[in-house]
Amino acid sequence: MNAFAPIATATDLSPLRRFVTDFAGLLDDTDDLDRILRDGGGLLADLVAQDDWLPEEYARPHPERYQQYLLHCDSAERFSVVSFVWGPGQATPIHDHRVWGLVGVLSGTERVQSFHHSDHDGALVQYGATRTLHPGEIEAIDPREGDIHRVENGQSDRTSISIHVYGANIGAVERATYRASGEERPFISGYANTTLPNLWANLWDISRKA
Repeated sequence: MNAFAPIATATDLSPLRRFVTDFAGLLDDTDDLDRILRDGGGLLADLVAQDDWLPEEYARPHPERYQQYLLHCDSAERFSVVSFVWGPGQATPIHDHRVWGLVGVLSGTERVQSFHHSDHDGALVQYGATRTLHPGEIEAIDPREGDIHRVENGQSDRTSISIHVYGANIGAVERATYRASGEERPFISGYANTTLPNLWANLWDISRKA
């Protein structure tokens, strides 16, 4: 049995289906990272412009920790699409990615603080001001410029949800969390779900109505 078996859903997944198709087409057309982040960011902005397409089972918070749900992984693992669901007060540890990424806020807000290694002793120091991302806003993760950050729910009393796109099957990438000293702790995140949304579930109904 597949670890990630598609499941049927009553939600209209056509926005997500268009997104993964268009994003795959973008990667077919170019490997230029600047263009991927620019044009891919535009595609993600279109996706998160509406918040009614994400199935409920991939939008559920957990009482103790944020959830990372895989929505789609390209067959060649060139990119993956993930919903991050943050309960009140939940946050990531300081961590890196080691691949490019795009983050789009679907609902609520997120606060992001970047870090870099001190030239003096390698300890982590904050880099720039804390950024607050609101629904519809997009942020790029560019390893060429540094990709160490910490993310937290910007809402103290409700759930926030964001859609992330990474340049790999991010749940299988060996990355690191960091102590304030700069010490790395390797980790592989995996995913919270064992089923995938069926992006083609309603195509038969659509063709029948055509």
